[in-house]
Amino acid sequence: MEKFGQGGAVDPGGGDEEQAAQGVTALAVSLIFHFQFFLPHSRGSSHGQSRIIRRAYPEDFYTQMMEECYQIWAQLEHEAGTQLHRQTGLLLLGMKENPELKTIQATLSRQAVEHQCLSAEELKQRFPNVRLARGEVGLLDESGGVLYADKALRALQDAIRHLGGLVCDGEKVMEIKPGLPVMVKTTSRSHQAKSLIITAGPWTNQLLRPLGIELPLQTLRINVCYWREKVPGSYSVSQAFPCFLGLDLSPAPHHIYGLPSGEYPGLMKNTPDEHFILDRHPKYDNIVIGAGFSGHGFKLSPVVGKILYELSMKLKPSYDLTPFRMSRFSGLGKAHL
Repeated sequence: MEKFGQGGAVDPGGGDEEQAAQGVTALAVSLIFHFQFFLPHSRGSSHGQSRIIRRAYPEDFYTQMMEECYQIWAQLEHEAGTQLHRQTGLLLLGMKENPELKTIQATLSRQAVEHQCLSAEELKQRFPNVRLARGEVGLLDESGGVLYADKALRALQDAIRHLGGLVCDGEKVMEIKPGLPVMVKTTSRSHQAKSLIITAGPWTNQLLRPLGIELPLQTLRINVCYWREKVPGSYSVSQAFPCFLGLDLSPAPHHIYGLPSGEYPGLMKNTPDEHFILDRHPKYDNIVIGAGFSGHGFKLSPVVGKILYELSMKLKPSYDLTPFRMSRFSGLGKAHL
């Protein structure tokens, strides 16, 4: 049985590895990462070529977290020596009276984020390729852009190895025995560590049920659609076509996201309020849980990883974690604790 002095991070599903992995980039601790599937794979929420990065959120706390995320992504890009991010701008589209659009604009103003409000006519002149029928207006988050997800994950895995961590893929976690130390049994071996971080994506509750809790997570498969360009390259980054987010462009109850580059479908884990879960196990405080990233966790993974590390080391968190406590949900199986 291998022993690790400070901690271990577990991701048996391989869906949210970036959340835990980002925490390792500035640490001097022993870490081991487990992945159920061999890397790279397509059975999680972090595979594929690209993800949107943005500061535009209705909630101030996400916009504040993104300020540090941009800095850490830039640091990782510099250390990796490869481009991980491209600024394209993020264009939010909706009717002028849309309450979410108004809230996002107010948040960007409060947080001093550069943005532009575009009328229907200005939108038509600035982005002639965007044709909207109902007189929608635009809100441009100028800092928005594309994260190259596949390259970012490779850079994170390289950083883990460079710092002495172990990346064990194709190694499913079979059992977690709480205690001090906590024991993790996989299909290949067993490990002991002072603390454990679980970021298991759609497989989170499979690990948590034996530990007495179940989180209100819903796994969603995201449909990705492609349209052939009539004029090749006209919707590319090189032509200054932005990422976009449609708030009320269809009868569907969800938003529509678009990127100027290709993408693959994935699995997304939603909480009922679409906010993350970043917390310690209510009974075993050396087991830390990161879950429910609700389709917008990748861009925030630098700060999420930092917070998970702080929780695992019992340090004061850098951010107010009230919105992310699991206690905001009732009926988590605490009767079994």
